[in-house]
Amino acid sequence: MRITVVLVMLSVLAAGCEPAADRAAGPDGTTPAASAPAASEPAPAPSESPSASPSPSASKSAPPAPPPGPAALRVGSRGPEVLALQRRLVELGFWLGQPDGTYGSSTAHAVTAYQKMAGLGRDGVAGARTQQALKTARRPAARSTGGDLVEVDLARQVLIVVNGGRLAWVLDASTGSRPGLTPTGRYKVFRHVDGYDHGPLGTLYRPKYFNRGVAVHGYPNVPPQPASHGCVRVTNPAMDWLWSSGTLTIGRGVWVY
Repeated sequence: MRITVVLVMLSVLAAGCEPAADRAAGPDGTTPAASAPAASEPAPAPSESPSASPSPSASKSAPPAPPPGPAALRVGSRGPEVLALQRRLVELGFWLGQPDGTYGSSTAHAVTAYQKMAGLGRDGVAGARTQQALKTARRPAARSTGGDLVEVDLARQVLIVVNGGRLAWVLDASTGSRPGLTPTGRYKVFRHVDGYDHGPLGTLYRPKYFNRGVAVHGYPNVPPQPASHGCVRVTNPAMDWLWSSGTLTIGRGVWVY
């Protein structure tokens, strides 16, 4: 019995680890080796479909750009925008002569005078900020409450024509380059020269003297800041208008503050 068991075990060991039924012999009597499983091909990467829905962030369009502001108007500009600007300045009382749609020196000085009164940058260019401010601006008020005179505002560097206690016109001006050069107080025009007057402080165009040698006069250069030797400078065209309009006749009051 033990011999039979041993013989059976030896026959199993000779057959190998796999059952005989799973190791079919080939024609030559040999048993083929177990074939290795075929290597699987990697799954193809998912393709991006043209019709795929975009992500929520991709579907959002960029916000529209803000509309451009109004173009800056300056010396040399022409057209209906300039004419509208000039008419608005005249409506508010800023002298520039006759509106004609051409942005010349007188218009630039009127813009500067407005900028001075409104507390804006004094460059004489009607940029977006100045144009926007003009839309809601109100006619400024004079300090005087009665009478016909001119006021010289040293802080804002303007000359204000007052008729019957109300502001009529504002002119761009430049006064003494140092505090005290242009005297403050109430005066009257006592002398004038209809032409060029050559004096120790320079040549004055059509001056109107109100305190010794201090006068309101025309000058080719009227910067936005104090720059004179003590007189009140306005442009030559503005001085011509002060003469032709009878604004600064002998005896007219001049209030400097």
